[in-house]
Parts: sequence; structure tokens; C-alpha cells
Amino acid sequence: MKRYLFCISFNGTNYCGWQVQKNGISVQEVVQDAIERVVGFRGDVVSCSRTDAKVHANNFYFHMDLSIKIEIEKLKFAINNALPLDICLKEIKIVDKSFHARYSVKRKEYIYKIWNKNVRNPFLKGLVLNYNFKIDLEKIKKAAKFFLGKHNFTSFCNVKSDVQDKVRTIYSIDIFFDGDILIFKIVGDGFLYNMVRIIVGTLLEVSEGKIDVLDIEKIIEKKDRKYAGKTVKADGLYLNDVTY
Repeated sequence: MKRYLFCISFNGTNYCGWQVQKNGISVQEVVQDAIERVVGFRGDVVSCSRTDAKVHANNFYFHMDLSIKIEIEKLKFAINNALPLDICLKEIKIVDKSFHARYSVKRKEYIYKIWNKNVRNPFLKGLVLNYNFKIDLEKIKKAAKFFLGKHNFTSFCNVKSDVQDKVRTIYSIDIFFDGDILIFKIVGDGFLYNMVRIIVGTLLEVSEGKIDVLDIEKIIEKKDRKYAGKTVKADGLYLNDVTY
């Protein structure tokens, strides 16, 4: 029995998230179906994270313990053939049995994409947030600095979350335009339920003048969700990468 680490990318538009749920088709369910068709049994998967409905991933990791004799490249080819076109298996490698796809994570990187034009791009449907207001980039960048470091992010967590420890560390926030797409790149040791989407929504309200730049520090200190900005749609959110 060996431990295999899988890296996939997926377009989450048609899924209820990564984790198996009763209310829809999940990425995990589809991936497990594909692997089962190839190896002949349904193994347990341990993932690096959960994702909400319609959230995407560029590099999403999970591990499985398997006793198989298939060469890795042949295994990857066969599983990709069994997967739908909106999910791609990018890499498989054998790791030490002490490795854990969730608990070995040191950093996670999320990106959020905003299409900032008056007219929506039909080819980006489901992949970006359509936002046609003028962006005050400098104001957003000033406000974003208050999120850096170790804080209690209760104000930036969905109230339905049952996580007790809401202290997280944000290592960096980069905000820049790539053509007409505004990109937020956020790196931290972990993220709470809806945390990235609420941070982005709050920064957009800073740009709109609804929240003052200097109020971000106060909102963090309040530890109350009602003081932060809106939760933006899941469409523009991507788990970009994980560092082990």
C-alpha cells in the first residue's frame, strides 16, 4: 500500500463544491467515480481543502492510499480519460505515508477575478465577477494592508461557520490588473468559510466609498460579521495553489 498525491484543476461551475453532498454533484464524487473505474475499487480521498459551490481550482490536492501496480503515467492517462472535460488530473506522485493532504499544508493561495468593464464577456461566464464600477486601485491597496499579519477574522467569516478558532495569518495580498481583469491574490496559512469572498467584497466597498480605508482595522477588531462588506459571488474565486 502506497500513498499517492494527486493534483487536479477544475472548473467548479457545474458542481456543488469539492466535498460530497446530498444537494448536488460534487467534484469529489466525480473524481472518485473516475478513479474507481480505473483501479476497480472506491478508495478514500483526503483533500487539501473544501470549496464552495461554483468555486474553481488551478491546483487542488488530495491523497489516497492505493495498492496497485499501474505505472503513474498510465494511471494519470486512464483517469483523465474517465474524467469530464471540466476536471483535469495534472499530476500524481508517491509520497511518504506521514504526508497528509490537509494537515501538511503550510500555505494556501487564492485568487479572485473581476471583469471590470461596462459590457460583460460571454466567454468568461461563471469564471469572473462582472463589475462595471470604476476601481480605485490605490485606495484598495491601502486598505488591503490592514489584513496582513495574524488576526481574528470573525468579521470576515460566514456566520454559519462552526469553526471555533478564527485566527488566521495573511502573508500577502497582491491586487493588480491583467488587461480588463482585476486580480486579487491572497496567501495565508488558512482561510475561513467565505473569508476571501468577504475580504474582496469589503475592499470593493472601500473603492465605492461605502467603507473608509482606515475602518478596516476597526472592522477586524469588532469580530462581528455585520461590520464587514458583502460576500461576492463564488464565480471569480479560485484555489490557486497549496504549499506543503
